[in-house]
Amino acid sequence: MTALSNLLPARPWIRQFEPGAVRLWLLRAYARVFHRVTVRGLEHYPPAGERALVVPNHLSLADGPLLAAFLPGAPVFTIDTGTAARWWVRLLLTRIRLISVDPRNPFAVRTMIQAAVEGRRLVLFPEGRISQTGGLMKIYDGAGMVADKAAAKLVPVRIEGTQFSHLSYVGGKVRRRWFPRVSITILPPVSLSLDPTLLGRPRRHAAARTVRDVMADAAFTTQPVNRTLFTALIDAGKRHGWRARVLRDADHPPIDYRRILAGTCALGRALAMTTRPAETVGVLLPNSAGAFIAFMALQAFGRVPAMLNVTAGAEGMLTACRTARVRLVISSRQFAERGRLQKDVARMTHEVMFVWLEDLLATLGWRARFRGWYDGIFARRLPGNQGSADAAAAVMFTSGTEGVPKGVVLSHRAILANCAQAAAVIDFTPADRVFNALPMFHVFGLTVGTLLPLLGGVPTFLYPTPLHYRKIPELIYTTDATIVFSTDTFLTFWAHYADPYDFRSIRYLFAGAERLKEATRRLYAERFDVRVLEGYGATETGPVLSINSPTRNAAGSVGRFLPGIAWKLERVEGLDRAGRLWVRGPNVMLGYLRASAPGVLEPLKAGWYDTGDIVEVDELGFVWIKDRARRFAKIGGEMVPMSIGESLADCVWPDATHAVVALPDARAGERLVLVTSRVKATIGPLLDAARTRSIPQIMVPRTVICMARLPQLGSGKIDYPAVRRLAEAASNDA
Repeated sequence: MTALSNLLPARPWIRQFEPGAVRLWLLRAYARVFHRVTVRGLEHYPPAGERALVVPNHLSLADGPLLAAFLPGAPVFTIDTGTAARWWVRLLLTRIRLISVDPRNPFAVRTMIQAAVEGRRLVLFPEGRISQTGGLMKIYDGAGMVADKAAAKLVPVRIEGTQFSHLSYVGGKVRRRWFPRVSITILPPVSLSLDPTLLGRPRRHAAARTVRDVMADAAFTTQPVNRTLFTALIDAGKRHGWRARVLRDADHPPIDYRRILAGTCALGRALAMTTRPAETVGVLLPNSAGAFIAFMALQAFGRVPAMLNVTAGAEGMLTACRTARVRLVISSRQFAERGRLQKDVARMTHEVMFVWLEDLLATLGWRARFRGWYDGIFARRLPGNQGSADAAAAVMFTSGTEGVPKGVVLSHRAILANCAQAAAVIDFTPADRVFNALPMFHVFGLTVGTLLPLLGGVPTFLYPTPLHYRKIPELIYTTDATIVFSTDTFLTFWAHYADPYDFRSIRYLFAGAERLKEATRRLYAERFDVRVLEGYGATETGPVLSINSPTRNAAGSVGRFLPGIAWKLERVEGLDRAGRLWVRGPNVMLGYLRASAPGVLEPLKAGWYDTGDIVEVDELGFVWIKDRARRFAKIGGEMVPMSIGESLADCVWPDATHAVVALPDARAGERLVLVTSRVKATIGPLLDAARTRSIPQIMVPRTVICMARLPQLGSGKIDYPAVRRLAEAASNDA
């Protein structure tokens, strides 16, 4: 064979008939016919001779042979000596160019660096092992070191589909297939740009972080977001199996994608008879299977759901209906009775019309139900599959912590992009079980708690309210939930009634919507052995902007920005490292609907959204929330954050709830007032704590108002406008 190879340069066409080339040709033919392999982005593949390191994700044993068959230029694969010695590996990788390295040998990296320096196209799996979740696992330093030392570009490659094959290691209820559809996407090369002052271990870690960021960006970029939510539901059923039981609530057994789609189509067709295309329709329902089906039913026929906040009361919901020009509201008689909403409904019926699900379902005979199953089979013909990804998908309403709630118009692309961004850094699998008690009228409960898992094939249990503090820990225990979403307020109350064993199955516990107190974090770590991962976002951003992950976590921060998000800090007077955060990305809203101009979309300028939050971003990319821009008081000409006073109160009285507001002051301009649920609280302990922590006295509230319970919004956040009104009333009475 060696002698024959020496003759080949004179007649290149003969190379096609080498045994190795024939085997690769047969592998390509098999993959294209049976797995319908598609290769995208070949134009991004660097030319021969250019230093480059190919870094693909690793989903199955078939990844290496597939890349060898479809990547140009006969790339060289790195493999550890132990794996290379196995007989089935030798059989599978026959005729594939390999560099066998011993990871325990410090000279192994030198071999890879030398190959990259010589211009050989080197393929290295940075995870070092086949993923057991389908998502990114731990990233080793090797790939970053090779790229850094060889001054080579990183070429991210994203493989999709092989995780469903019988050659993958993904466990749980993954739908295995003999011939899954496979795609290989090559993304533009990325150059390492490390701080030249970094040396040794810090430099290796920085290079590994860059590799992980590149691979997370690739995971997000290759996800299909140019589609509607209804299309995403159809794709989820096809991808994870129509018989996969993914949706369950407190009143019904689990249902599969086929029943979800049939119910969506039947209900959607009935609602389409009383609504117009692209009309905004109010949804007033609790967390339940029926609420999700109603939401998707509107999507199926091109209507836009407006999620109404039941805790806002009749006037608040009517204001929302006027703002979004809602004339029809979908609700449930049972929900209205259980929630004692009869008076609110009676008040609202003067301006909007109610459609009761029980009445509507009673009118659906066997013909309508059969039509629902028929529409489900041919769902791609429905209007919801034909719409634009940039059209309005849902209208949410801001929490109102700083004034009158605004309507936030989110597009299909924004919601799906935020789901893809979160899934790029957190591994969700069908083996998980999500427990979500956060209401769907809150974007955290809708996007992250409901759509993300259900469109990702993760079984989800929906519970109508997070306020059942005694019952929820027991439900988490009985459902064997592995992923739970909550807020600091609800976590605190759940912990009061939970047994230490109730949270035994939890893999990830995410907290958002409000600041996570250190006492809450410590309580769950010490008593329940659960790490709470804090995230940050806004209704206007779909909602997640940053999140702590199992591999990238900094306690006290809100994590690192998700892939695809651009950010900038606007300077704030009196602050050095922190600034006012502006963000832009595919998950940002289309615009606002304001009560002053009902139905008129107010788009963002150049796509940038002003979060109004004062944040600091450290050298590792972690985001640290300092305060809201409006939650700074100007005392004696100095900008004073109100959150410092709240943190002091949390340290002194961790078992109580606290809020600091600013009231006018004749001498200093403004003064800080602490409103607390702590009985007989005084200023003295706060001053002592400030001295111990070297906190300036100007940041300590000098007035304390005690009350049994602070006003809260439905999301669990403190209602600061209501707290301020109470503080003003108490000050006037004094």
